Amino acid sequence: MDLMARWAEVQDFLDKGGLAIWAIAALSVLTVALILWKVWRLSLMGAWAGANSRRAVEAWIGGDPKAAQAAVAGRRSIRAIVTRSAIEARLDETLDDTEKREEIARVAKLQLARARTGNRALELISTIAPLLGLLGTVMGMIAAFQTLQEAGSRADPAALAGGIWEALLTTAAGMAVAIPAGVALAWFDSVVDRSQTDMEDAITRILTRGKSRPVAGSELQAAE
Repeated sequence: MDLMARWAEVQDFLDKGGLAIWAIAALSVLTVALILWKVWRLSLMGAWAGANSRRAVEAWIGGDPKAAQAAVAGRRSIRAIVTRSAIEARLDETLDDTEKREEIARVAKLQLARARTGNRALELISTIAPLLGLLGTVMGMIAAFQTLQEAGSRADPAALAGGIWEALLTTAAGMAVAIPAGVALAWFDSVVDRSQTDMEDAITRILTRGKSRPVAGSELQAAE
């Protein structure tokens, strides 16, 4: 019974906000789903794992390419994939320096693009949620002042105030959705940026051994 009463309260709240708040409610559900999906996806991609990649780089610098390859063999983290690509390209004598850099950059850009999947959707939500809230408020204020005009001198200030606060509900709801979406987006961007920095460092340390020139950071920045 309590559950039914709470659901009725939620419906009453949504009805007071009109179509705009229903749209914002849908965005809130989508935001939560996107955040959970991004955390799960980044976890699968090993966005917070880098130990194997570091061991591979240290083994490579120490002059043990077999140990370096073994450290990242079969690993699915984005750092390990890029590190493995750099080691394999470095050992491939059929490729010249330019081809090695291009192949490593290709793999790195692909992994960074995969890690950023979903970020644009969060960015869009954080932008349009407040706008939807503002639109709902403006429409509600228009309706409130139309009611005031029709009532004329018989207007009830309490009724007008009630219409205004109901209109302001959408602005508050829009910001309540946009703020978590923006915070989550900044966090996910920082995770990917850290991964990119680690990947650039690993590539440079691998390719600076011998005659190969390191991959410039600007070549990976194009993935953004």
